[in-house]
Amino acid sequence: MARRAAPHRGIDTHYGDASAEGDDAEAESRPSKTQLKQQSQALQTLGLALSELSAERFAAIDMPEGLRGAIAEFRRTKSHEGRRRQLQYVGKLMRSADEAALREALAAATLGSARETLALHEAERWRAELIAGDDALTRWQQAHPDTDTQQLRSLVRAARRDAAALAPEARQPKSFRELFQFIKPMIQP
Repeated sequence: MARRAAPHRGIDTHYGDASAEGDDAEAESRPSKTQLKQQSQALQTLGLALSELSAERFAAIDMPEGLRGAIAEFRRTKSHEGRRRQLQYVGKLMRSADEAALREALAAATLGSARETLALHEAERWRAELIAGDDALTRWQQAHPDTDTQQLRSLVRAARRDAAALAPEARQPKSFRELFQFIKPMIQP
């Protein structure tokens, strides 16, 4: 009986074997371990971003119930290690979900939040301009012709009166807030 030599490191023992060539082609078509980890990390990051949405925006996003429950559980978990494990589980569940649709829904929710913030800033700007001078009142009426002008003038007069009596570091009086609440619905996107 002939003894076979033990394979040495670095020596290819598949001398043109067809099955070895098939394994190489299969290995090249599969993602590497690093790529799999990067994909998993990206899904976990998406899950984390979804968990940071407000409850109202989170409820509006269409996703599988199992994923919704896992993200809700992640929100409730306080322990660092528990959160890490739960986030990995969320990433695992997201592999079977439609990632593109979830990213699109997240972007829409984030954009909606940015739009609301811009609208609030614009309402604050209008309030400051209306209190500062009468020319802003004319511009407001041109931009928003359906406004109750009498009520707006009354709110502006009250805010100006309070602004004159107000110390710079004091809290804004009720008339400032009422004027803002009157302006805000007309600015909202």
